[in-house]
Amino acid sequence: MSLADRALAPDPLDLLPPAPGFAVASTDLTDGEPLPLAQVHSSAGGEDLSPQLSWSGFPAETASFVISCYDPDAPTGSGFWHWVLVDVPASVTELATGAASGDLTGLPAGAYHVACDWGTKNYGGAAPPAGDRPHRYVFVVHAVDVPKLEINDAVSPAVVGFNLAFHTLARGVLRATYQH
Repeated sequence: MSLADRALAPDPLDLLPPAPGFAVASTDLTDGEPLPLAQVHSSAGGEDLSPQLSWSGFPAETASFVISCYDPDAPTGSGFWHWVLVDVPASVTELATGAASGDLTGLPAGAYHVACDWGTKNYGGAAPPAGDRPHRYVFVVHAVDVPKLEINDAVSPAVVGFNLAFHTLARGVLRATYQH
């Protein structure tokens, strides 16, 4: 069986406690469309730049945000985390292109990354296996009910997700695809 013939993984948000939605927009990404090369990993010919994201319509009681990008289609049995940015202040409603890449000087004060599955603490772009079917990249802005998740940058994305199960007020989502 080829990689492209395996079963489709479920949408990761279908497996989480339900939460209301809010608007997320991007000047770099279009919901449902392929990722631009700027958001693709350097190993696949891209620039590894985190996308510009802005959000609105989240609950008034939001105390912070967590931003993530996950590929449920990676042939790992556990998907692939490309980005997990924690403790973004509630006053921040936009990240510029590249804010979570390079020297990270564009990150809001107090926000930090946990290591993505590339092993780095930043945005790591898409790089599905050559010839595999298009992969889905689920970009989520989580509105959180506490200013700090009370974890640190040494935890895994799974630990962040576990904490979000108890603190998410709402989610804004953009989904993109990429095929190499």
